[in-house]
Amino acid sequence: MAEVLPLSEGELRLLESLIRHRVRFMVVGLSAAALQGAPVVTEDVDLWFENLNDPKFSRALKEVGAAYVPPFGYNPPMLAGTHTDPFDVVISMSGLGRFAEEITHARDIRIGKIGLKVLSLERILVSKTAANRPKDRLVIPVLQNVLRTLATKRSRSGPASRSYRKTKVSQKKKPS
Repeated sequence: MAEVLPLSEGELRLLESLIRHRVRFMVVGLSAAALQGAPVVTEDVDLWFENLNDPKFSRALKEVGAAYVPPFGYNPPMLAGTHTDPFDVVISMSGLGRFAEEITHARDIRIGKIGLKVLSLERILVSKTAANRPKDRLVIPVLQNVLRTLATKRSRSGPASRSYRKTKVSQKKKPS
């Protein structure tokens, strides 16, 4: 499988810390699509958190030398500090419900030994369609094709393979 989310050991530690502290979050956007097999390219990993004011969130970040920077002026919310470069903070998704509703559509995907919640391809497509930005319009046919391909494979394989809720992705680490 092609290299998906080439994260350094430090970046993986950040994700592990969020999970260990039981911070509710999921990977969304094109990173989530790539983790589910879509042939897309993105420079960042979009993370949608349920509650940015949760003390567990702050503790998890502090443990790895990172911090949350709330939005100000024209600057979006972001993570700052050690090993935060690839991560973008998402506070809502076009065309989708609240986090608590959308987490029910998440897939469980492993990156190495880390289990992540990842927004489903179907919901990513809904969001990209609703956002309707030029960059979204370019990727919509790709996502539609992946969904058709997966549906075809599931129908040919029978009931045993109709669910791809748990997926394992090989993780190639880049140097810290």
